[in-house]
Amino acid sequence: MKEDVLRKLVEDRWTALDTEKITGERSLRVSQLPVVSDGGSLAVAVDHSGHRHVLVPIHAHRKVRPGLDGPVLRLRKRALEDEETYQTYADLACLRNDLDDLFTELCVDVLGAIGELPTNPVKALYRVLDRWKALFQAQGTPLGPDQLAGLFGELTVLNRLLVKDPSAHRLWLGPEGHRHDFTGGTTAVEVKATTTTEGRRPRIHGLDQLEVPEGGNLCLAWFRLQRASGNVAGTAFVDLVEQTLGLCDDEGAVLNLLAIVGYRSSDSDRYHDVRFAISEERWYRVGPGFPGLTGQALVEADVPVSILDVEYTIDLSGETPAPLPSDQVPQVIESMIQESV
Repeated sequence: MKEDVLRKLVEDRWTALDTEKITGERSLRVSQLPVVSDGGSLAVAVDHSGHRHVLVPIHAHRKVRPGLDGPVLRLRKRALEDEETYQTYADLACLRNDLDDLFTELCVDVLGAIGELPTNPVKALYRVLDRWKALFQAQGTPLGPDQLAGLFGELTVLNRLLVKDPSAHRLWLGPEGHRHDFTGGTTAVEVKATTTTEGRRPRIHGLDQLEVPEGGNLCLAWFRLQRASGNVAGTAFVDLVEQTLGLCDDEGAVLNLLAIVGYRSSDSDRYHDVRFAISEERWYRVGPGFPGLTGQALVEADVPVSILDVEYTIDLSGETPAPLPSDQVPQVIESMIQESV
């Protein structure tokens, strides 16, 4: 359906709904649209305050992205029922009537995107919201070589989680300041990557980065990356990001996490020539005998913990500690997924 047809359709429906009576403050006047996703027909609505809504059908168990709660737009999960039907929606509302014209354009974009991706309408909705949001984002400082290598390692682990569960980006807590890069509950993973050609000497940030979750397990995933060029095979950094966005069920949430660590999709041209090959990968179980300095160890040794901003390097270049056998790494991934369900 063409944009001008969609625009007239939603405007006509909202205008008609404005003339109808509403039964209560929490009720909506709803009109179904001839735009169908796998979850059912989309709809527009008007509430008791005259605010306009677009309703995207979703499964009852589906979560809706938090954080969009006014003062202009509000997105929330809403269940509607009548005498014959019960349907759950992702409800996007405009809370300012003076911006109804812009909301119409936003909704036309949403309807068009869902028409192109009917199998995952919420993902299409998020794509449109994020595209509009990108209009107001400033370009940031480019990531340096070490930052790119570190992010490449984290995305490599994230994609393995996303293959198992499209919502597994919720386990990626490192960008938000958590002590471990990934946490599923009692199982955590800290990721380190380097482009150096000799030794295995990851840099540890803080006294809590190697602290094992209480009653749980911590693994350190270590990657040696080779900057790929010429005949050296590798994965383009921007392709790895696109793979992540394709695997996840909420591109906006992942883009927000990437923005926190300094990467924005609008900056992708900066990294067009960045490619890495994984030349070595080792996973270690952090526990007794593993090198490290933690606040818990200092407390157990009766040493007062009054030092801030601790950073140090550990050396894993020798035969000990031994890495996990390769067949145990998928078990770590699976454990994190199961704990997060």
